[in-house]
Amino acid sequence: YAKDRLEMHQDAMLPGSRVLIVDDLIATGGTAQATVQLVEKAGCEVVGLAFIIELIALAGRQNLPDVPIVSLLQYE
Repeated sequence: YAKDRLEMHQDAMLPGSRVLIVDDLIATGGTAQATVQLVEKAGCEVVGLAFIIELIALAGRQNLPDVPIVSLLQYE
């Protein structure tokens, strides 16, 4: 994988907001983990993560915080 970055507007969320992160795919969990860190750096609380597809064999959930995680489709 290459190095990348995530960005968001400074005013995208108010500090103290409760945030649900929604993404299309979880594989290794790297992008979701970076998103969690970005949201927390903004002073917000991640209350859950939701994905359309989860690639279970890559164990991405193990890299994520202890919050509810939902995926609609799971592939080995």
